[in-house]
This record gives sequence, C-alpha cells and structure tokens, in this order.
Amino acid sequence: MGDMTNSAVDFYPKNQRGESNHAGEFGCSLDELRSLMELRGAEGVQKMQDTYGDVNGFCRRLKTSPTEGLAGNPADLENRKQIFGRNFIPPKKPKTFLQLVWEALQDVTLIILELAAIISLGLSFYQPPGERSEMCGSAAGGVEGEGEAEAGWIEGAAILLSVFCVVFVTAFNDWSKEKQFRGLQSRIEQEQKFSVVRGGQVIQIPVSEIVTGDIAQIKYGDLLPADGVLIQGNDLKIDESSLTGESDHVRKSADKDPMLLSGTHVMEGSGKMVVTAVGVNSQTGIIFTLLGAGGEEEEKKDKKGKMQDGNMENSQNKAKKQDGAAAMEMQPLKSAEGGDGDDKEKKKAGSSKKEKSVLQGKLTKLAVQIGKAGLVMSAITVIILVLYFAIDTFVIQKLQWLPECTPVYIQFFVKFFIIGVTVLVVAVPEGLPLAVTISLAYSVKKMMKDNNLVRHLDACETMGNATAICSDKTGTLTTNRMTVVQAYVGEVHHKEVPDPDAIPSKTLDMLVNAISLNSAYTSKILPPEKDIGLPRQVGNKTECGLLGLVLDLKRDYQTVRDQTPEEKLYKVYTFNSERKSMSTVIKMQDGSFRMYSKGASEIVLKKCSNILNTAGEPRGFRPRDRDEMVKKVIEPMACNGLRTICIAFRDFPGSPEPDWDNENIILIDLTCIAVVGIEDPVRPEVPDAIKKCQQAGITVRMVTGDNINTARAIAIKCGIISPGEDFICLEGKDFNRRIRNEKGEIEQERIDKIWPKLRVLARSSPTDKHTLVKGIIDSLHGERRQVVAVTGDGTNDGPALKKADVGFAMGIAGTDVAKEASDIILTDDNFSSIVKAVMWGRNVYDSISKFLQFQLTVNIVAVIVAFTGACITQDSPLKAVQMLWVNLIMDTFASLALATEPPTESLLMRKPYGRNKPLISRTMMKNILGHGIYQLTVIFTLLFAGETIFNIDSGRNAPLHAPPSEHYTIIFNTFVLMQLFNEINARKIHGEKNVFDGIFRNPIFCSIVFGTFAIQIVIIQFGGKPFSCIPLQIDQWLWCMVLGVGELLWGQIISSIPTNRLKFLKEAGHGTQKDDIPEEELNEDAEEIDHAERELRRGQILWFRGLNRIQTQIRVVKAFRSSLYEGLEKPESKSSIHNFMTHPEFRIDDSQPHIPLIDDTDIEEDAALKQNSSPPSSPNKNNNAIDSGINLTTDTSKSATSSSPGSPLHSLETSL
Repeated sequence: MGDMTNSAVDFYPKNQRGESNHAGEFGCSLDELRSLMELRGAEGVQKMQDTYGDVNGFCRRLKTSPTEGLAGNPADLENRKQIFGRNFIPPKKPKTFLQLVWEALQDVTLIILELAAIISLGLSFYQPPGERSEMCGSAAGGVEGEGEAEAGWIEGAAILLSVFCVVFVTAFNDWSKEKQFRGLQSRIEQEQKFSVVRGGQVIQIPVSEIVTGDIAQIKYGDLLPADGVLIQGNDLKIDESSLTGESDHVRKSADKDPMLLSGTHVMEGSGKMVVTAVGVNSQTGIIFTLLGAGGEEEEKKDKKGKMQDGNMENSQNKAKKQDGAAAMEMQPLKSAEGGDGDDKEKKKAGSSKKEKSVLQGKLTKLAVQIGKAGLVMSAITVIILVLYFAIDTFVIQKLQWLPECTPVYIQFFVKFFIIGVTVLVVAVPEGLPLAVTISLAYSVKKMMKDNNLVRHLDACETMGNATAICSDKTGTLTTNRMTVVQAYVGEVHHKEVPDPDAIPSKTLDMLVNAISLNSAYTSKILPPEKDIGLPRQVGNKTECGLLGLVLDLKRDYQTVRDQTPEEKLYKVYTFNSERKSMSTVIKMQDGSFRMYSKGASEIVLKKCSNILNTAGEPRGFRPRDRDEMVKKVIEPMACNGLRTICIAFRDFPGSPEPDWDNENIILIDLTCIAVVGIEDPVRPEVPDAIKKCQQAGITVRMVTGDNINTARAIAIKCGIISPGEDFICLEGKDFNRRIRNEKGEIEQERIDKIWPKLRVLARSSPTDKHTLVKGIIDSLHGERRQVVAVTGDGTNDGPALKKADVGFAMGIAGTDVAKEASDIILTDDNFSSIVKAVMWGRNVYDSISKFLQFQLTVNIVAVIVAFTGACITQDSPLKAVQMLWVNLIMDTFASLALATEPPTESLLMRKPYGRNKPLISRTMMKNILGHGIYQLTVIFTLLFAGETIFNIDSGRNAPLHAPPSEHYTIIFNTFVLMQLFNEINARKIHGEKNVFDGIFRNPIFCSIVFGTFAIQIVIIQFGGKPFSCIPLQIDQWLWCMVLGVGELLWGQIISSIPTNRLKFLKEAGHGTQKDDIPEEELNEDAEEIDHAERELRRGQILWFRGLNRIQTQIRVVKAFRSSLYEGLEKPESKSSIHNFMTHPEFRIDDSQPHIPLIDDTDIEEDAALKQNSSPPSSPNKNNNAIDSGINLTTDTSKSATSSSPGSPLHSLETSL
C-alpha cells in the first residue's frame, strides 16, 4: 500500500506540498503523519517510540493534551485546517445543465425526428422550376399559392423547436433531481456528528469540523471519521475490512496496535484517540484521490466509496479465505474481484440490492413492449403511405420519374417519414421513466417531513410491497427512556424504588459504586432543558436508567467517578451480544482487584455463587435458590414488561494477578448485589400504527435481545400479539434448535414451519435476526415471495439490514454502521414513521399506475388515428407538431400531475400487491380500452363527417403545404380536450365512482390541468401555421368542450360495468418471470424462483421419496389436469411437474395456515381427485385488490381450489 500512497502526493497543488513540508509551528509535518498512518501493529508502535517517545510526546508535538483536548480557539482551529487540511473529501463535480441537455438529445426517436426536420427544412427552400410542375403529377398539388409555398419551412422549424422543448424539460428534471439528491447527501453529512474533547469538555461537533490534534472519543458502533492514534482503549475491536479486506475484527490497544483508520467501524469497546490525518490526507481520502476526484458522492455515502477497488489487489488473496456469507455481508463494500468460492456468496449477499426494484423491472419490460409495437406501427404507416403515393402517381396517372421532379417527390417522402416518426414518438412512452423519477423524488422530499430520510430511491417504492416488518423493541416500539421501577436488594423485593434507609449501608455503597463505575463514562443524566421537562438522558439509555436509580437513592454518581477517573479503570469487558453483560475491574488501595458486573439477569445470575443478605454480608447462592429467585422475582418483573438487570461483583487477590484474558475463569463466582426492573414504556402511537400495518396485510414481528416474558408483555401492549391467537414466541436458542438439523446446518424447510406463526423472537443474537430475515425472504411458503423490512440500530444489525428488502436505521439511537447498511433512516426512531413509509411506497406504485392508465389511452388513440388517417387520407389528421404537443402534455405534464398525488389513509386498507402483480390490472385495462373506444369514435366521426356536421370545408386530401383547415383544427382541439378530461378520470384506478375526490388537495394537478387548457387556447387561436391551426368560433369551441366533458360521463358508465363480466381482458406489465432470468442466476439464487416452485415447496416436498413416486405423481397430475382444463390446456405447461399450479387460472388459496407438513397420503387418495374435480364454476375475475380481499384466487371460485386439509387437492399437494 505504501507505493500507492506516495503517488497520491502528485495530486496536490504545488504550494500545498511546499507548506506541508515545513510544518511551521508544529513538531511534525503532514508528510510525517501520513507515513506514520501507513504503518500497522508493532511497526507503528516502534516508530512512535523512536520518533516521539510516547503518546504524550506525540500530543505535545501536535500541541494538544490527551486529557483536556484542544483549547478550541477559532484561530488555532483555522490554522490547523490550513496546515493539515480539512476533514472533507471534495465530491465529484455535478453534471452541468448543458451536459444533461446533451444526454437528453441522445434519445434515438428524437434524433430521427431532428434529422427528418432538417431534411424537411432543406427541401422546403428548394423551388422546382415552375413550368414543369404539372408534369410531376396532381399529387404535388398545383393548388398551392405563393404564400403557402414560402411557409413550407415552418413545419420543419416547429418540429425542431418542439424537440428542443422536450429536451429542455427532460434536462431540467434531471438537473433538479441531481440537485435534490445532493441536498439530501449534504443533509445526511451535516447530521453526522462526533464526540471530541475540547477544553476538557466532551462536545459533539459535525464530522467536517474535526481537525488534526483533536482528541476524539470513540465507542461501539462508530464509523471513524479520520485517522488517529489510540491513547486509551477498553477492549477495542475494529472492522477494517473496508480498507484491508480482512473480515476478522482487529484488536486495538495503545501498546500493541494503536493505529486507527478512517472509514473503519468500531465493532466493540470504547476509547480515545488523537486525530492525525483528516480529509484527503487520511487513508480513505488517499484512496479516493487515487480513484479520481473523490469518487461519486453517492458512493462516498454508499458504503464509503470504493476503497476496495483501490487496494483490492493485495486483499484478493485474503478475500479467498473469508468464511462464507456472514463475512461477506459484514463487509461494507463488495469487492469486484476476490476468491471464486466467494463469488457465489457475494452474489447472494448482494442479490437483494442488485435486483432492479420491482417497479422498475416491470416498467422497463412494459416500455420495451410498447416501444416495439410502436415501431411496427410506424413502419407500416410509412410503407403504406409510400406505396399508396407511388401507385397513385406512377401506376394510375402513368407518369415518368423526371429528374427535375425528384425534389418534389423527396419532399413527399420526407413528409411521410415525418408522419411515421411522429407515430413512433407518440407510441414510445418516454414519460414512464420520467414519471417514476418525479414520483419517487416527490415522495422522498415529502417523506423527509414524515421523518424518513431515504438513502436509496427504490427503497421508497419497495416499501409499498412490504409484507413483513421485523422490528426492534427498544427505542422503536418503546420510548427508549429507561427508569428503574422495581428492585430486589438485600433479599427484599421492593415494588417501587426503595428508600435509601431501607437498604443496608454496605449494600448501598456497593450498589452505587457498581453502577457508577461499571458504565460508560459517556452515559450521564443532565438537568432538563426546560424547567418542567424530564432530566435528559445522554448515552446508553439502560445505563442512564441505572444512574437515575443512584440519584433516586440520594447519591451522586459523579463524585464516585471523579475518585476513579476513566484512565484508572484497570480493565473493561465491554457489552457485546455474546456476553450480554459488562464488567469493569478496578485496583483497590491494598493492591487487590474488584470486578463489577451487570447484565441480563438470567445470564449473570447463572454465574453468581453468593448473594448479599439483609445485613449486607455475602451468603451462599445455590442453583435451587436461583430457580426460586427466577420464579418469584424475575418472572413477575418480566411479565409486567420490565427489563431485568442483575448487578454483581467479585474480589480478586493482588498476587498472583489473574489471567484477565481468560474470561471463563474471570466471569464466574460472582456475588449478586441486586436485581432491578427497568421500565421502558411503549410509545403511545405505536399500538395504532401496528393495527394499521395489520389491516394493510403486513405482519409485524418483534426481534429483541430481551427476556421472553418482557418481550411478550410488550408485544401484547403493542398489539403485535393478542391473547387467543395462534402464534409462537421463541427464544433465540429454541429458534436455533428448531431450524437446524442434526449436523447443525440451517434448513429452509424447518424455517418455513416456524416463521409464518412466529411473532416474537426474544434473547436473539444478530445472527438469529439475519437468519430469520433471510429465511423469510428465501421462503417459498405462500404464493408470493415475502418482501421484508427490518429496523435496526446496533452495529450487529448490519447484516440483517443489508439482507432485508428495506433496512430502516434509527437516526437518533442508531450507530453509523447501521446507518451505512440501511436504505431509509428514521430521523425520529419512531415505528409509526414506518407506516408512513408504507403509505408513500404504495402511493408511488398507484401514481405510476394512474399515469400508465392515462398515457396508454392517449398512446393507443393517437397511434390508431395517425395510422388509419394516414392510410385512408394520405395524411395524419394530427400533424407532427401537434403530436409533439400532445406528447408533451401526456408525458411531462401528466407525469407531474399524476405522480404528485398525496397519499391517503385508504392506501392502508388493502393488501400489498406482491412482486408479480401486474402493473395494469384488469380494471385499468377496462378503463384504457373503454376510453380508447370513446375517443376513437369521436375522432373518426369528426374526421369523416365533421365537414357536414359543422358545415365547413373538408380538410381531407389537402395538398402538400396547404394552409391549415378548420376541420383538422377541430379534430386536434377535441382530441386534446378529451385527454384533459380523461386526466381527471385517470386519478382513480380501482374503479371508484368519484373521480374528483380530494382533487383540491393536489394543487399541482389543478394548476397543470388549467395551465394546459390555457396553452391549448393560445395554440388554437394564435398558433397559426406552425401548429397547423386556424382560430375557431365560440360555438365550435363549445362543441369541442362538450365532447371533452363527455369523457367524464363516459367514465361513469365504464366504472359501473363490473370487471369480472369482461372475461377477455388481460393484465399487462408483470414482474420478471422465471424464463426471463439467465440460467446461472437461477442456479445460485433461490430468491428468484417463481411461484411454481414456491407452491411446490409448500409442505416438506422433498425429493427423498424416490423418483418412481414422483413419476406416478406426474401421471396423476397430468390426468388431473386434463380433466380440469378441458380447453384450457397450455402446451408449455406440460414440460415439468414444476409448472403445475403456475396457471393463473388455478392458484391455491393459502388462507388456511393449518396444513400438516408431511403427509404420507398415497395415490389411492389422489385418484379420488378425478371424480371430485368438477370444472371451475362462476369465475371471479375481479383483480381489484380492494374488492377481493385477502383470499385472492385469480381466476376460479374458491369452490374448486380452497386447499382445506381434508380436500383431495390438498392431499395431492402434500404427498408429492
């Protein structure tokens, strides 16, 4: 790595390098510090001793104090920033507006249009010699006068102009999106604060304000903001995989390995470091500089950039040794290379993020399909026009092709080409990506107000599909304000906080010392900010609850801490998820040692062999006593929803000194001082939020490290479980026992038996959380893949947050590591904000559907009109420029109007759509086709009979460059007005009658509709030649309006036709099905398996049963299928047993949870199927998620499909 870093020097401006060499008033230069930070372990210690003596000498050179920190005067800080740099890595420059314009111009359809327009412009200036023009045929239009001939250039110019309009609008949208994103990034960065010591006070400052020489306090869960040297550390372990690729945590201590690097994560322990290098001079900054301009800003946030690639070469070999997925997922950066063995793991680890978001997948597919159809239509249009013209001119009129007529003919061909391209432009829904972007950007902006800070745009929409939420308890469901309310001390169980006199004085002293010393010194209780509020708890909330107990006992913890400052603590075993306890060793005056311990009561009590009695003297504590205490003290506390913490101590002789690193001999033989019950009240708004989730078809599960009784009590208070329901609450160890086979491997089938009913997982480790999330996501139980959201705040929640479809990190209590792994940050740590996220997610989905419903109606109508018009009258009734205007209304304005509908509570009244629900439901298809029919009828009536109805000249068969006609102007006007009124219809997609409901809550929608209408009036009355329009009379305007308003009335008629009567309707825009996935992805990625497989794995359908059994089964299935689907048979479904049940006409209803898991029914029973399987009756075609409730059987009535345990179908399913 050394050689790499040196080359980075060349990146700095000359003057800065000059400065760095003579460090001026400081005792060490920038280069010295940088080379110091490249050393590791023993080399680093050696170099420190040789050059600076010790850490104190080093601090003196940097003019800082290890205990007091910097004085903090502004001049000194500014000076340090000048000499050693700022703690800021400059982001990549954003794209300029012109670059974005250039990108928007790359669109193929637009390029074609521009070419056509330029050719048309060029030809319009060419004047063929006048006398010959008769010889070029009547089609050339001898009618045109001088004035019109000169106006021929207008069409080409107008097309160019409208192309530029479209380009600028697109570029502007991209630009504002980029700007918003950067605003969001800077907000995330400003919110990141870090604790430093200045002037003897611990203060929180923004990360960018940290300077070289600051003394920073580091603790579990921090992401280090700068390089530094450790001054003092307790049990510190760092995950340096982001820099070195080593997945093992590195132990750091002041005497063995004091070098701490920016961008690495503190996984355990705490300590203090002196900052040595910041910003571009830190190890991370150097790599960024090598990668050029500090990498994308997003990447910097997104897993702190690509440090991996920078030094992947040296870690490649190390990566090969990494153990499995857990290590891969812990790594904040997925490396591009690395061992082949890990490749699969990596793909798996990254797979949940690498999939396109569900919505984008569906949209891309749909857009491609529509585009292809449009291409075909436009090609046919051009071919027909050219043939018609050629036959008419050269065959019927028997003219020769004369050289001087060539430009005239070419002008015709260019006109036909322009018509063809215009059809294509209208057919291709380039507004789709725009609508998605606008909708997501709008939602993200609004979600900030609802305390959701979205880090990955697609998370917002995935959240709408969520089917399960695994939530932490502390701080998310509860207020995270801990208070001790009960205590068992001196063999007495006090139901409220005891009076200090009621406790033996020896015990009281011991208790106060144990709490004050054996807790992070950063945990404090400060006076309330306002006079009336509660005291502020700073630091670890559980410790604050205990410190509160000390204050309630009329003692002061600060005086105890002042007698034993942090530096004097002999050894600290910090809390982690394996130990579930924390211990601190102090050296007594007489040279002996005393260790204080606190932790989860059942764990610490197991290690106690004594307990302090009523006199404050230790007495024996046998397993029998322990069981009694658990029954009489701990369980009653836990059942009231209290967390129980046991506080204990142990004395050690001074010589021989115990082996502190062997925890097994240290953490035993303790003496219990007290057991306290800490209350953490449920947040008042949570029960309501959970009820909403359950109505919305989302299962909430609580995953907590607490005692199972506490967890169950809280779960009942929240409404996660209600008495009398069929659910399971498990402890982590039972969960592990149930999901692992004899060899200790996790089996998906075993997880599938548990998770559907599991509601509370208590005493769970982070790995359990990860296992549960992975198990639910990979599960094939039920007809669709589950979409799982997870909340987490601790460092150890990283893997689960990454694995989940949407990871929520806590903004207040969350560690940096958790925030890095998450998709959305809850800025108020509140569960009810998750419900808001679900609402917004569903709203995005619905907005896109509304837009699609509107857009496709316009597409179909415009394409058909242009196509038939061109074929029958040799000219599209809608001109190129008019089409572009329609395209602008449809795409840009409509996407703005429909994508910014605010969400309503009613979104939570339906079940999630699921990954494979088509974008265009059958109700929407009905609306699209219904409105299409109305619009086509109106336009064709106007086209072929308009001149008689309005008593005007016909506009059909006009010569080239003929002046605009009233006839075609009326058609254009009516068409646009019908779209405007249909935009109002498009606001509802579930067949609701009242389309005006809540229209004024969306000012953007109203202003766009009125604005478009105003521009339309201007275009018609003053557009003239460029828009091929002619001003209309007031009565003609009124008729156009009437036909437009007709859309609203027609919409009412359509919505009253029940969808299930229209059997011919198909859905469109499905998610990715099995055959769209490349083979190798399927093999390694169980996540992507489609329903067939999911259905079949439902019971324990294992292949152990031997092949012949399965073959018999296939025969039964085939026979069964042929009797059930007479006339419905689909050829592709015969290929394998997997495809049984993929038929949309035949979905098994998974409403009964009580399916026996392995059922050895034999084939005789299955044979009964043939008699019982009557053909499906009374199809229920209603795909409306609202109407059809929970048991959505897509195409058949339940009679044929409900898989109740007794039904023959069920036995077939389980016996496979």
